[in-house]
Amino acid sequence: MNAIMPRPLYEDSLMQITFTDDQPAFDGSNLTVRFMARVDGEAVVCAITAEALEDHFGADSALEDTLMSAFDKGRHRIRSVCAEALDQNEGEGVLLHSGLFRVEGMEPDRGTTA
Repeated sequence: MNAIMPRPLYEDSLMQITFTDDQPAFDGSNLTVRFMARVDGEAVVCAITAEALEDHFGADSALEDTLMSAFDKGRHRIRSVCAEALDQNEGEGVLLHSGLFRVEGMEPDRGTTA
């Protein structure tokens, strides 16, 4: 019998969504930081815009080092919102824009008190 442990923030998904520990990659031509997810075992490329990293994670410029540092600082929240977006679009790769971090329901842990 194979038991599948529920994912901490994505347990309501019908898909198995995980994130690799690979280093994210800066894409200077698109001003994004790309990272990998796995959806039901398949690799999926995801990305977050420089604007989102500036607006929500403290990046003060679109320079690579600044964006990568902001990504590292916001990794948990970025993955949470990304998992919700993956769940909503049936596992297709996503590009996380700034506005997505303000959409109600994109973070399953939102609204809870600590």
